[in-house]
Amino acid sequence: MVMDRSFRHFLGDESGISLTEGLISLPIVMLAFAAFVEFGYAMFQWNQTVKALQYGARLAAVSDPVATSFDPNAIAADGVGGTAIPAGASFVCGPALAGCNTTALNRIVEGAGGRPGMRDLNWRIAPENVVVTYELSGLGYYGRPMGAIATIRLEVRNIDFDLPILGGLLGLDNITVPAHPVTITTEDLKTCSTC
Repeated sequence: MVMDRSFRHFLGDESGISLTEGLISLPIVMLAFAAFVEFGYAMFQWNQTVKALQYGARLAAVSDPVATSFDPNAIAADGVGGTAIPAGASFVCGPALAGCNTTALNRIVEGAGGRPGMRDLNWRIAPENVVVTYELSGLGYYGRPMGAIATIRLEVRNIDFDLPILGGLLGLDNITVPAHPVTITTEDLKTCSTC
C-alpha cells in the first residue's frame, strides 16, 4: 500500500516538466536558428559571387580577349567594309581553362598591377571555375577600327557553398553556387590590356 501511494505521488508530481520540455525543444530551436544563420550566410556567398562576376565581366570588356579563338580585329577585317557583322558566332574560354589565354584570365580573376580581381571579391573563385563566352551579337561592322563588338558572358562552375553548421550536421557540403551568368557588351578590348 505504501508503494502504491508513493508511485501515485510520483506520477502526479510536475516539478520537472518545464525542464523536460526545454530539453526536448532546445535542439529543435537551435537547429532552426542555425538554419536561419546558414541561409543568410549562403545568400551572402551567392551575392559575393554575383558581384565578383559583374566586376570580372567589366574587366573582360576592357581587356585583351580571354578566349584564344576570338580575335576581334580579324573578324572585323574578314568582310566587305561598312557592312554589319552577323550575329551568332561564339568563342568560349573554359570550363577548366580550355581555349583560354591563361595570362589574360589570371589578370581578370587574380588581379594585376595593383588592381583587384574577381578573387578579391570572392576567394573561392579560381581561374579554372570561370567560363567566359564571347558571342557576336550583330553589333559593329566590317572594317571597324577597334574590331568586332561582342557580348561577353561570364559564369562560374563547381563552386560550393560553405555551410559550416548544417553542412556538418546534415551533410549539406556539396550544394553548388548557381552559375548566374553575367552579360556585358565589349568595348575596345585594349584599354586595360596591361592591368
